[in-house]
Amino acid sequence: MPELPEVEALATFLREHTVGRAVDAVEVAAVSALKTFAPPPATLAGRTVTDVTRHGKWLDLATQAPGADPADDDALHLLFHLAKAGWLRWYDVVPGRRAAPGRGPLALRVRIEGGAGFDLTEAGTRKRLAVHVVARPDEVPAVATLGVEPLDPAFTPDMLASLLAEKNQQVKGLLRAQSSIAGIGNAYSDEILHVAKESPFALTRSFDAERTARLHAAIGDVLREAIAASSGRPAAELKDAKRATMRVHGRTGQPCPVCGDVVREVSFADSFLNYCATCQTDGQPLADRRMSKLLR
Repeated sequence: MPELPEVEALATFLREHTVGRAVDAVEVAAVSALKTFAPPPATLAGRTVTDVTRHGKWLDLATQAPGADPADDDALHLLFHLAKAGWLRWYDVVPGRRAAPGRGPLALRVRIEGGAGFDLTEAGTRKRLAVHVVARPDEVPAVATLGVEPLDPAFTPDMLASLLAEKNQQVKGLLRAQSSIAGIGNAYSDEILHVAKESPFALTRSFDAERTARLHAAIGDVLREAIAASSGRPAAELKDAKRATMRVHGRTGQPCPVCGDVVREVSFADSFLNYCATCQTDGQPLADRRMSKLLR
């Protein structure tokens, strides 16, 4: 799943390639991806892209009617979430054939003035990619309820301490909760906890000031490092850039880059987590939550 660093890189790339250009057409190939119907996506045709921003893991392509005063409240936003298996494919010259419903991964095609454009695609059978056309981003409930951006100056160690104390839950769950902290998912929560030397199953109310400060620093360090690694890369290279920055996530059986111990995995019904027992759990392997009591 694309997370904050990759979505930020996609927003930057789209901003550089679309702002100031008109939308020629929006073609829906997978009706299941479209979550709003009024106004229809076709309404975006002829409008000029004015900005591309990020809200957590959501991408927001803002448009305005031709000739409209920028001060007027005339915006329409194409908001989309790539979910677990979605991706964005950019074309300098978009395919000429109109996107149409079918069995392939194509969900949506956006044609941009000058012949360029991009596709939103989704692999697999579990279709979760979400596309909205709205007047304001906060019309999408999942955007309106997003928590703090973890790289915002407002996200201080004291704010993190408050979030940790709100509910006694596993710290990995808090890091992934979009209503608490926006933009972090499965991969970067593994990376953050490895850098912070914390078990993914550590309970949030067990954190004292020292551990909270270490976790806060790890959040900033990991995300900024990943953003730097993704910066300036085209969409086609972002997945490889993400994999290259991973210390433990997706590296089951490989040596930990810090201590050399083997990277371990805990599997769930539809996901997994990775960690280093030596660095994070005092050398004690974590039990599979489906089989036995969690070790902390």
